[in-house]
Amino acid sequence: MPLYRDEAVVLRTHKLGEADRIVTMLSRSHGKIRAVAKGVRRTGSKFGARLEPFMVADVQLYEGRSLDIVTQAESLGSYGSEITSDYGKYTAASVMLETADKITDDDGSLQQYLLLVGALRSLARGEHDSSVTLDSYLLRALSIAGWAPSFIDCAVTGAPGPHTVFVPQLGGVVADAVAPPGSPRLELATLSLLGSLLTGEWDAVEASEERHRSQASGVVAAYTQFHLERTLRSLQHVERSA
Repeated sequence: MPLYRDEAVVLRTHKLGEADRIVTMLSRSHGKIRAVAKGVRRTGSKFGARLEPFMVADVQLYEGRSLDIVTQAESLGSYGSEITSDYGKYTAASVMLETADKITDDDGSLQQYLLLVGALRSLARGEHDSSVTLDSYLLRALSIAGWAPSFIDCAVTGAPGPHTVFVPQLGGVVADAVAPPGSPRLELATLSLLGSLLTGEWDAVEASEERHRSQASGVVAAYTQFHLERTLRSLQHVERSA
């Protein structure tokens, strides 16, 4: 059908002509969508504000040859104002959108869509510190994509843990026998925190110490960028605990 409807998170936008905008969205049922929103940069646009990054909308689109065309947009989750008014939330959310854009394709993933919507909602509401919300999102997004890290058993040999040497290139913690020379070791408390971030055990996350959160954030950043095979430009702006 040339006309279709879906729920979608706006990942990014860029200008087209004098009044239009190209919108890239991760949708619930149609994967990643690139569409033209005509006239949204005009002051009197009916749905311009609903098609900004961090927003979740019910959109109606017309299939085009190269780009689809947005014909309607109704807000489902207005997280933009809460997120953009706080620097920590804004930078964390920016990394989430950039990661979702890089980790999904046109086929999309319902799990990735639901994870992103839930993470943005939690971030906007301030349910947890923005840094740990981001780290939890990144670990889960990578796991859904097939890159689940190991924080207990050896990622190479399967030898029962706990092991403390973490090597992003090998998929997580590894036994001493297979660890590359000079590989860094993590404290057991940091590994426990990483496991809690991955599984969403928020009581344990909230009880963690700042130094373990800082170490865990470094691990998550390194692991994410290795598997995405590219640098996340927005990650350098994220506020991390000292």
